[in-house]
Amino acid sequence: MKKKKIKSLIFDILGYKNYEDLLNLKELFHFFLFQKILRINSHCSFPVHWTTFFGKSGYFKYPKNEIIKLGLTGCCYIQTIGGIEIGRNVIMGMGSKIISANHDVSDFSKHIKKPVKIGNNVWIGANVVILPGVEIGDNTVIGAGSIVTKSFKEGNCIIAGNPAKIIKKCLDFWDKIKK
Repeated sequence: MKKKKIKSLIFDILGYKNYEDLLNLKELFHFFLFQKILRINSHCSFPVHWTTFFGKSGYFKYPKNEIIKLGLTGCCYIQTIGGIEIGRNVIMGMGSKIISANHDVSDFSKHIKKPVKIGNNVWIGANVVILPGVEIGDNTVIGAGSIVTKSFKEGNCIIAGNPAKIIKKCLDFWDKIKK
């Protein structure tokens, strides 16, 4: 009972909402120490592991009042220069990267910006790289170590490999879960 009161007090101080089932007291302390006191990733309005690099420029759109699980596992790189849109219930594994801009080949000081769009119920495995301009559809699992170079807008599938390709269509599975 005492832990729950401390946890809710820390949530109030940090300004986080709806993370009760996600974070334990130790993780809360780390987020408070690194994000609020040491100001590492302090521009993020949700908890981000201190080893995650979360770019400041560009835009990052996500559903409000939702649990954001991007960069919580640590050692992730999220570059928002070209813009990133994230759906509901997206989980990102350790060491993954979302990149939304590349350097111009003729002038390295310029960026070619292409937004990345990730749908609802997407699981991004460990060490996945998602490149600029990629759109991931709803209900998609991206296998560990995959490099996603093209869009998979249709969703309802498992993708993996380098470059990523559809391993399995999961239409029946997602229909059963929705019922």
